[in-house]
Amino acid sequence: MASDKEPTVIKKYANRRLYHTGTSSYVTLEDLAGLVRNGEDFVVYDAKSGEDITRSVLAQIIFDEEAKDGQNLLPIAFLRQLIRFYGDSMQAVVPRFLEFSMQNFAEEQTKMREQMSKAFGGSAFGGPAMDALQAQTRANMQMFTEAFRLFNPFAASAAAQGKAEGTAEPPKSDDLGELKRELNEMRNRLDKLSRDT
Repeated sequence: MASDKEPTVIKKYANRRLYHTGTSSYVTLEDLAGLVRNGEDFVVYDAKSGEDITRSVLAQIIFDEEAKDGQNLLPIAFLRQLIRFYGDSMQAVVPRFLEFSMQNFAEEQTKMREQMSKAFGGSAFGGPAMDALQAQTRANMQMFTEAFRLFNPFAASAAAQGKAEGTAEPPKSDDLGELKRELNEMRNRLDKLSRDT
């Protein structure tokens, strides 16, 4: 959630304490998680070096949340796939793709909540309400499946080809031109998707 307001500055000291410069008080990672949930932007700087360490602090918040019972949002298959992209030629595209996907997902969830609120008010979920929830979930999953297929067309087509030929491994192609064409096509689709939002 971007805003025109300048992000709050948090300083991290050598003793691992986090200092909220806006309130002049020390805060915890749980406090920072609350700021994120409330839509407040912040940046975290190492107090000694001045280095921006926001990414690692946000990653630590996610790690802590994932460690809680029943709080798992990141499927193991997703985490493995994400690790595979580090150092891969597609690494530069991944952040933009994930940001775009999460933004779309958040917008769809907001629409769904508004529709549910209008249709059922404060009544308990059941019958038609559950049907609407399931339909929205299916639509979201279809969007993510299509997005991932567009994002990595080589793996899907190679796996399908391998299955059709009855081989355990997908066939390897020496046709570099075809791979370049497919990569350009995928980039064009991603650019189009980002412009349409």
